[in-house]
Amino acid sequence: MSVFSQNIKLLRNRKRFTQDEVAQSLAMKRSTLSGYENEVAHPSIQVLVAFSEYFNVSIDTLIKVDLTKLTESQMNQLERGYDVFIKGSKLRVLTTTVGSDNEENIELVGEKAKAGYTSGFADPEYIKVLPTFRLPFLSKQKKYRSFQISGDSMLPIPDGAYVTGEYVQNWNSIKDKGAYIILTLDDGIVFKVIENKIKNENKFRLHSLNSLYEPYDLNVSEVREVWRFVNYISSEMPEANEMRQDIVQSLDSLRREVKQMQTKLNLQ
Repeated sequence: MSVFSQNIKLLRNRKRFTQDEVAQSLAMKRSTLSGYENEVAHPSIQVLVAFSEYFNVSIDTLIKVDLTKLTESQMNQLERGYDVFIKGSKLRVLTTTVGSDNEENIELVGEKAKAGYTSGFADPEYIKVLPTFRLPFLSKQKKYRSFQISGDSMLPIPDGAYVTGEYVQNWNSIKDKGAYIILTLDDGIVFKVIENKIKNENKFRLHSLNSLYEPYDLNVSEVREVWRFVNYISSEMPEANEMRQDIVQSLDSLRREVKQMQTKLNLQ
C-alpha cells in the first residue's frame, strides 16, 4: 500500500469517520474513496488538495511521511494543526520509546549521557538504552524527556537537578520568557529562558535566570531539539535568598538613618 493510501485511511479511522461520511464531505463517490484507500485509483492534484484541506495536513506529509511510524503525541500535534511542512520546514520525527503497555516513556538523559545524546538523539538504538520512568500527573497525549542540568546559570534551579520538558515540534509556537531545554550542535544541551526571534531574525536569544550570565543569540540552524520546561526534580534543598535579606537589612538601616536626620532637624 502506498504512503498516501495508508495515510488517508489512518486519518479517517482516527476521526472515526466512515467512508460514506468522508466521501460525502469531499463530493466524491464512496467507491472512489475506497479506490484511493486500497491503491486501486491514483489521486490527481485536485484530489490531493481536497484531502489536504479536509484533514488539515499538507500534501507533502500525505504523500511522503508514513504516519503509522509517528508516536501518538506526534500524531496529536499533527492533528491539532502543527504540520511543519505547512510552516515550510522539515518534519522533525522524534525517536522515542514505549513501555509494555504501548504508552510512551520519559527517557532520562543524565550527566554522563549528555555528550552521547548530542550525536545519538535521533538513533533509536541509543535512545532505547536510556533509563526511563513515568510521571502519572503528566498528559499521555504529549511527549516528555528529562535532562540533568549542570552549572548555576538557572538558579534557583540547582546544579544537578533533573529538568523535564515537553517536546516542541513547531518552534514558531515558542513563547517569549518561557524556559526551554535546547539541544544545540556546538553547546550540547542548554537550559535557558527563550526570546523567540525566528520570524524576523531566524534566531533565539537565550537568557539565564542568574543575572551574572549575559544573554546570547543562537541561530535556529544550530538547534536540533527544543523541550518546553514542565518541572524539575532535585534532592538539594533550595538556599535562602541571602541577597533579598541583605536588601531588607539595608532598607531598615536607611530608614533608621532618615529617622535620625529628621529628629536632628526637628531639634534645631
